[in-house]
Amino acid sequence: MLPPHLARRLSGGGAITFAEYLDLALYDPQHGFYAAGGRAGVRGDFLTSPEVGPLFGALVARMLDQLWESLGRPDPFVVADVGAGPGTLARAVRVADPACAPALVYLLVERSASQRAMHAEHLPGWVGERHGEQLDQLARDPLGGGGPRFASAAALPRSLTGAVIANELLDNLPFEVVRLRGDAAEELVVVAADDGGLAAQATAAPAGVAEELARLGVPDGVWVPWPAEARRWLGQALVRVRRGAVVVFDYGAPTAELAGRPELGWLRTFRGHDRGGHPLDDPGGQDITADVAIDQLQLDHPADRVRSQARLLRDLGIDELVQDGRRVWGERAAAPDLEALRARSRVREAEALTDPEGLGAFVVLEWHVGL
Repeated sequence: MLPPHLARRLSGGGAITFAEYLDLALYDPQHGFYAAGGRAGVRGDFLTSPEVGPLFGALVARMLDQLWESLGRPDPFVVADVGAGPGTLARAVRVADPACAPALVYLLVERSASQRAMHAEHLPGWVGERHGEQLDQLARDPLGGGGPRFASAAALPRSLTGAVIANELLDNLPFEVVRLRGDAAEELVVVAADDGGLAAQATAAPAGVAEELARLGVPDGVWVPWPAEARRWLGQALVRVRRGAVVVFDYGAPTAELAGRPELGWLRTFRGHDRGGHPLDDPGGQDITADVAIDQLQLDHPADRVRSQARLLRDLGIDELVQDGRRVWGERAAAPDLEALRARSRVREAEALTDPEGLGAFVVLEWHVGL
């Protein structure tokens, strides 16, 4: 039996694009996966780099300090953490106590109201939710050394000086599924099936898709993701950064590489840290995600820098933090305190964050504005 919101959309033989289906399955305010409690974390459905431990947040704090210095120590220095989820990265950055903290306005930008409701927990300096003019004012008024301040928001402010960070956001934005068919292109749409479930059908893709797929080297007849929403998101983020950077962390590959995987091998579902079922099964009951086609993402706005997560974290000094952790643990292992246990944990966290078969292989793309 289809959920009511999907049944209404598909009544009378109607069809919706795959991206529209994803938006309903993941983000519907009543029936979507995130409204129903889906989330990152040990007690959630999947792990991202911040949930590995505080080390990732400490290194992001270093990155923010470098950007703050390069911008001339602006006040306020606004960091918009888009797709903030329950706020794990924000809490780790706060504990790291970056040099930019007195000028820092940290915005936890999260579409899901149930996720925003978690932001106040264990986050001193949280000043509540901000929207509209209140959000814009928070992003422009100097703190005069009174930071850091943390606030929740459903969207970006109109303008900011600082950084927009998206950690494993773009893989969760709705995407189309397309393929070449000779000189034309097709996309998948979702329809109601005779058995009461959902089915996918192929129909003509929008104009221009075939030409771009051909330029990207996609073989004929192979389904690939088409991240139009991610491209729109990037353009909007860049417009809002007056001076600073947009930094994206995600798993992805060029489109031709994704096309070389087994059919739909770039698409996956998760529930309770295990792989879920078919993406059309149980809408709202599982996460649905796809590798980011990094060449498509850059069609409108080429990145200024692209590197692996492992490379970025090494450039930020992860090895020296691990070495220092080993030293602290060696000195206190006989009677370990909390600091010693955290130091020992750095080794495990670093291995996970730089694993070339896992998080370390994630792609980090940077766009610089006014730098």
